[in-house]
Amino acid sequence: MGYSNQFFKAINVEPSSSAEIKSAARATSISVAQLKYYNEKNIIPSGKDLESIGENLGITELELMINMGRINHAVLDAMQSNSNKIIEILQNDYNEVKNNLAIGTSKLVFETRLGKLFEGDCLKVMSQIESDSVDLVFADPPFNLSKLYPSKMDDNIKVENYLSWSEKWIAECIRILKPGGAFFTWNLPLWNSKLTGYLHTRLSFRHWIATDIKYSLPIKNKLYPSHYSLLYFIKGEKPNTFNSDRMPMQTCPKCYGEVKDYGGYKHKMNPKGVSLTDVWQDISPVRHAKYKKREGSNELSIKLLDRVIEMSTNEGDIVFDPFGGSGTTYAVAELKNRKWIGAELGPCDIIIDRLQQLDEEKEYFESIRSNINCLFPQKIKMEREKRGIWTYESEQKRKNDISD
Repeated sequence: MGYSNQFFKAINVEPSSSAEIKSAARATSISVAQLKYYNEKNIIPSGKDLESIGENLGITELELMINMGRINHAVLDAMQSNSNKIIEILQNDYNEVKNNLAIGTSKLVFETRLGKLFEGDCLKVMSQIESDSVDLVFADPPFNLSKLYPSKMDDNIKVENYLSWSEKWIAECIRILKPGGAFFTWNLPLWNSKLTGYLHTRLSFRHWIATDIKYSLPIKNKLYPSHYSLLYFIKGEKPNTFNSDRMPMQTCPKCYGEVKDYGGYKHKMNPKGVSLTDVWQDISPVRHAKYKKREGSNELSIKLLDRVIEMSTNEGDIVFDPFGGSGTTYAVAELKNRKWIGAELGPCDIIIDRLQQLDEEKEYFESIRSNINCLFPQKIKMEREKRGIWTYESEQKRKNDISD
């Protein structure tokens, strides 16, 4: 994984030639290691390095930015001032690239009263979906981490190819999304930080949600990576639906006392719980064999999809997930009485088996719903009452006694 030698090509150096790289290093007084860093990360040099490249190689910052695909607002302003000339030059190439989206075929492999599952490339599937017709798009794409998927797709491609492909499927998701519809995409912070620039040009930002999940081990000389990024955008100015769940107050698992002291404001607490924040610490990895559907792959939890679908849709709305995986989105959509459309490159056996045996997961789903939208779940409420610790009801009774 990496970029396709755009920096070396921009400074007219053959990437495979050690001699040419060393020659450029001598000419610019920039170390070979630093030149390779700029090339590997596709980063525009700055400071004295940029000055030296200009003076000794005769290559300007503008040339670097254009040839490396690192356009800033100054370049965009210049392009807009000359838009007619640029459009005339680029229009044919742009149309050819844009129209060459879908590859292969797709076929309907499973259908329920609420949803349809297609096996095939998501771009092909989306090309058959009407514009402005979907209420929610939730996407959990491959992370380009060299994982082996059942579909045998290449999960280790050049960075610019991964980002270009991402922009293609995102553009199609936006096309089929209704005005006011919600778009969520789950990915590593690295990739989502790169994709936000594109999303900001087409959708309205709502939240960057950090989900605290520790899958990996600590990395030397780095902070311990412990969260996934869930981007939340909408199509248009306002969401059609926003039904955010409320969370129970955090309590100690031993003494059942509240973790945060609300002091004299207890009587003002909302009986349905505290407001959901943009940091989610209660989404656990799917590790239990009873709920894990795919060996060797991380899966999204039912709790995560329940929260997203509850927040952004109502019963009967249409949910689309372009990367089926183990089918969590479709399973939760079924349990929550939402219509859905799904795509999976293949094979789809795991998803179909799961959807045919939803009764096994219904109890777990219902237990999740029973422990939210209340200040204290029933078990914790009973334990607090046993210990004489306040509950919403006891605070209301105390308040009424005082007023009497």
